[in-house]
Amino acid sequence: MARICKDGFEKEFINEHRDVYGIAYTQNILSGRWKYIILWFLKNKERRYSEIKAFLWDISQGSLTKQLRELETDGLINREVFPEVPPRVEYSLTTKGREFIPVIDIMENFGKKYGEKSQ
Repeated sequence: MARICKDGFEKEFINEHRDVYGIAYTQNILSGRWKYIILWFLKNKERRYSEIKAFLWDISQGSLTKQLRELETDGLINREVFPEVPPRVEYSLTTKGREFIPVIDIMENFGKKYGEKSQ
């Protein structure tokens, strides 16, 4: 379907597939097993790396770091480093990230409605 280069979608795809581009863009920036949960966890307040790691106890440090970096690169979260010893790092949602929260809420409600019924 879509060819994604290091800078996102190729212009040819965007121009030829305007009808599906929005869905493909959203899927691309949120591809990753934990990104939805990270955004959900940040929806009410900023969190430290250790809080996110404790909440997602089953994720490796490398995977968590990678997913946080990708969310930051895509403009969904902020990473703030405080000049303390040891350094303190907090993550929070950006405006773009907050605008995505209603999608997360819809996913949560859908899962609550149908998740247990399928098992």
